[in-house]
Order: sequence, then structure tokens, then C-alpha cells
Amino acid sequence: MNYDCDYLLAGGGAAGLSLAYYLSCEPRLRDKRVVIIEPQAKDQNDRTWSFWADSPTPFDGIVAHEWQKLAFRSPDLEKVFDLERYRYKMIRGLDFYRFVRNALADNPQFAFVQETVISIENTSDGVSVGTATRSYSARYVFDSRPPEITRRPDKYRYLLQHFVGWEIETDRDVFDPTTVEFMDFRGAQEQEARFMYVLPFSKRRALVEYTLFSGSILQKCDYEVFIKKYLRDTLGLEQYRIEAEEIGAIPMTDHPLPATSGAHIINLGTRAGRAKPSTGYAFKRIQEHSARLVAALAATGAPPADPTGDRWQFRLFDTLLLDIMQRRGETTRDLFTELFARNPVERILDFLDERTSWAENLQVMNSVTPWPFLRSIGHVLRGRPGQRKL
Repeated sequence: MNYDCDYLLAGGGAAGLSLAYYLSCEPRLRDKRVVIIEPQAKDQNDRTWSFWADSPTPFDGIVAHEWQKLAFRSPDLEKVFDLERYRYKMIRGLDFYRFVRNALADNPQFAFVQETVISIENTSDGVSVGTATRSYSARYVFDSRPPEITRRPDKYRYLLQHFVGWEIETDRDVFDPTTVEFMDFRGAQEQEARFMYVLPFSKRRALVEYTLFSGSILQKCDYEVFIKKYLRDTLGLEQYRIEAEEIGAIPMTDHPLPATSGAHIINLGTRAGRAKPSTGYAFKRIQEHSARLVAALAATGAPPADPTGDRWQFRLFDTLLLDIMQRRGETTRDLFTELFARNPVERILDFLDERTSWAENLQVMNSVTPWPFLRSIGHVLRGRPGQRKL
């Protein structure tokens, strides 16, 4: 069949552009034609991505800042950890979009189309993709559009990681630019998991974010009340300038998000479950997914049989934590306090990255109070999510 392209990428955000970049770096795929369809111009800084890494990444040149220390704070534990293998890093969305687009600009393999994908359908030996103006045929489609989920609250758990953040500038030294405030749980929990998250870029500039894990978002002014309280009561700040604002809501669910939608449609990003269900972190998982897909395409001409390589035990751990958050979100603070009090920080980061062994998983699980997890295991075995009792 004469295809319009070999690979069509439905979406040109983090997942689509990451895959495009890895494709461009693989010499065995230089004869492949790639079309990227994205409805937005991607010329604004619409988000930031943070992650920890213990080896170089293709995007280290656009890292806005990195931190060699990580702080965890709760009423029962305040500790600053020196990171050994890892560095905590942040990339701004606009820098990422520009970097990848510039890398692909003179590459005749790649074509960008600013349109909205309306339909994607498997055919006998490929995929048909429709937009408002035309249709495309491709050997494979990589779909990073937002997932379409028919909710089953009787069977699965549905929460959000939602936040409002201010990037502020102060007139005096306040922040430690070597230390990320990873989780500050010292504020009121309101029967949910609520914490402050602070990325200091200098002694006078930082992103200060109020983050919640819960079932529904708040009014914008409610987040701002807690940010102002933190700045005033914890940091002693009355005067500051808000230079930028960040607002977001990331789905956190154990609802199955399939890696494929037929023989020739491969899902990417959130649509493929690349936002970790229990934390919301996605950027590094997207990179690992992209590298895995491109390696298989180069070696065999087809995606891997197991596109994500996810391990079932970590999906279970995510489900258990989501169940606890849904039943008694305020106890999340206690669980994370125990984790950070009783484990080396590198083990925790390895565990959240799903890189730990069975023995290390047992060490992590034995470091926290078992009863909340045992109760959630009961809910999993019964096939019914736990619910808060009023």
C-alpha cells in the first residue's frame, strides 16, 4: 500500500515530540516519513516538567534548573536529603517544544501539520486518520490525545493531582537554590493529601505550588489562600511579585489505559498510562516509552509486543495507594513520613521510578504501617474501591 507516511503522530506535545526526537536520532529509520499533527502552535510556556535522573538525558541542555538536595517536611519529620546518584531537574514546556522543533526543522523526514485529529481507524494493513480538511493513511499511528474513559467508580479509583503555582520574585534572600522542597505536608490536610511544593531557582526566585491529591478541583482562589498563608507564615514573606502562574490537573487512576488500540495504533503519554497513577510524574516515563518503541521499530520494523514494559507489582502498589488516598487521603501524609524516615532517599526514588527489586520492594513496604495497605488489599480482592465513611 502507498501510505502518506510511515508514522503519523496524533499530538505534538511532550509525548509526540519526544517520540519524534528519538525517531530522528535513529539512523536505521532515516527512510521513514513522519507526520506530526498538533492543533496548537506550542509557542507558549504552558507547563513545566520535573523529574529525577541518575544518568544523562537528551534534554539536559534545556534543563532550567537542577537540585542536588531534596527536602521532605511534615509535623513529625523535617529532613533535607543529599542526593547522591540522582539530580532533581526541571524543564520548561516552551524550551522543550523549541528544542525538538529546531532539531527537526531541517529534517526532510518530518512534516508538521497544525490541525485537530478527528478520527483514527485501523484498516487491514495500516491506519486511516481524518482531520477537518483531509485524510491521511499511515503504517502506524502514535496517539497522544487525551484518553477517553468511561468511568467505572464501582471498579476503579479516580483522583486528580491538581495544583496552582506562582513563580515569585522577592526583594530579599529567602530560598535555598540547592534544595527542592519535594513535599511540605505541614499544612492542614482537610481529609485529603495536601502539600506545598517549591522549586527555588535562586535565593530570590522560586515556583511555589499548592498541590492536592483528591477527587475534585477547588476554586482558584482557594489554592491561592493556602499559597499566601505558606508565604506569610512559613517563609515570613509579605512582599513579593508574581512573575508567572501555573495551573493544572493530572488524572490519577487505576482505570486500564491500553498501550495499543489495535494492530497499528500505539498510544502515547497519558493515553498510554505514562503519568504514574500514584504520583502524576510523567516526563521520564514518556522518554523511556519513546526509547523502547524506537528501539523495536528499528530492530524489527514493528512496535514491541509489550510497548510499555510495565511490571504488574508496581501497578498493584499504585492501586493500593490510590485506594488509601480515596478512603482517607489525610493519612497519605503519615505514609510518606514513614517512607522518608525509614528509607534512604535513593531507594524511595528508585521505588517511585519502578526500578527496585523484589527485596527492595519488601524493604519499602515493611517501612510503613501495614494496616491501611492490608485494608486496601481487601478492597482489591473484592474488586471494589474503598470509600470514605462519613
